[in-house]
Amino acid sequence: MAGRMPWDIPAAGADGEQAAPAARPRPGRHLIAVMLIGAAVLDLTRCGLVLAAARHPAPTAGLVAAGLTAAVLSVRTARGCQAGQRWAAWAALLIGAASTPQAAISGFHGPYTIPDTATAVLGVLLAVAVLATSGSAGLPGQYTENPCTIDRGAT
Repeated sequence: MAGRMPWDIPAAGADGEQAAPAARPRPGRHLIAVMLIGAAVLDLTRCGLVLAAARHPAPTAGLVAAGLTAAVLSVRTARGCQAGQRWAAWAALLIGAASTPQAAISGFHGPYTIPDTATAVLGVLLAVAVLATSGSAGLPGQYTENPCTIDRGAT
């Protein structure tokens, strides 16, 4: 118990048993969720632009369906990230990695220049944020001894 802060000490339940300490939130989880919501907003913006500049109904319907699906997936992943789900980090990494090529396919022309550029930048930042925050989720100072020490006195 020495060396712990008061909020790290588990509280005793009504039956006297110690409750497990709450898991610490992974650093950057909130930032990743905000970036995913931003990606959803950009997808919805692109859907609105497609509807405004629509010429043919079939390709327009396909682009709108793809944009809505991407927005729903981004929001769902943001919720999973906030809840601490393991799959959410992988999904966020895939969304970030796929955002830049998705933006580049449309060619950065016409009314899509600003949303495509923002999507490309946000995708790279999202992938970097996920990779930067991935790591051990243990408490700081845990497992500080070197497991590879050599005892020179042993034969």
